[in-house]
Parts: sequence; C-alpha cells; structure tokens
Amino acid sequence: MAQVEATTERIVAADAETVFDALADYSGTREKLLPEHFSEYEVREGGDGEGTLVHWKLQATSKRVRDCLLEVGEPSDGELVEKDRNSSMVTTWRVTPAGEGKSRVVVTTTWTGAGGIGGFFEKTFAPKGLGRIYDAMLVKLASEVEK
Repeated sequence: MAQVEATTERIVAADAETVFDALADYSGTREKLLPEHFSEYEVREGGDGEGTLVHWKLQATSKRVRDCLLEVGEPSDGELVEKDRNSSMVTTWRVTPAGEGKSRVVVTTTWTGAGGIGGFFEKTFAPKGLGRIYDAMLVKLASEVEK
C-alpha cells in the first residue's frame, strides 16, 4: 500500500489572514466553497478552526463516495489540518502571503492507497480527480474573499 498525494494551489487577491479566516470558518464560509462533490455537510463541534469536528460525504467519482468525519487542527500559523477519523486521509491547507494584498493557498491531501492493480489506478488517477475538486473550491474561495 502506497501513500497517495494530491496537491493544488492558487494565488488569491486577498491578504493571507482574510483567506485563512474564510477557510477556517466551518460554520459559515466553508460550506459555500464546496462544489457539488460534497454532500451532507454538518459541523458537529466548534466551527472555527482548531477543535472543529465536521462531517461531509465526498463523491470523488460516480462509484466512490467517502464518508468523512474530520478533526481540524492548526499546528502553525496559516495552516489548517483536517484528519479524517474514518480513514487515513489528511488534508492540509497552507495560506502564505504572496505579495501586496495577495496570498498563496496550497491544499495537499494524502492517504494510504490500496495495494495491487487497484492501488496502481488509484495512485494514477485519484490525485488528478481530487485536484480538480480542490481547484473548484479554490475558485469559489477566490470569488468569496476577493469581493
């Protein structure tokens, strides 16, 4: 079983603090950023960054739906880490300044993939699909904070 990783990034025309606050706002802004691949969104504890417990279903493909229960941590400034209690999946959001009034948002998801031929296909295709899902989220994030 191999580690699978999907990473995407975007420059957003808003300062890093504004962007981070929007991402960490699970009880408000975050739900607005989710594309159609997400359903059954529910904040179960907290709602703002560290200590939040949030649930959703992620439909990455027509056949693959992942039931996610995520614990949110903030291990360092500008960093949100979502650890899924139901799997090995960990998503890290990093927001850093990228010049005057701009920030860079990098989202990386890792998980332990399947073995064998299924694992080969997962490692080959899943990162591209997940990257497209997070690209759509970053477009929505940009339109939300660049107002």
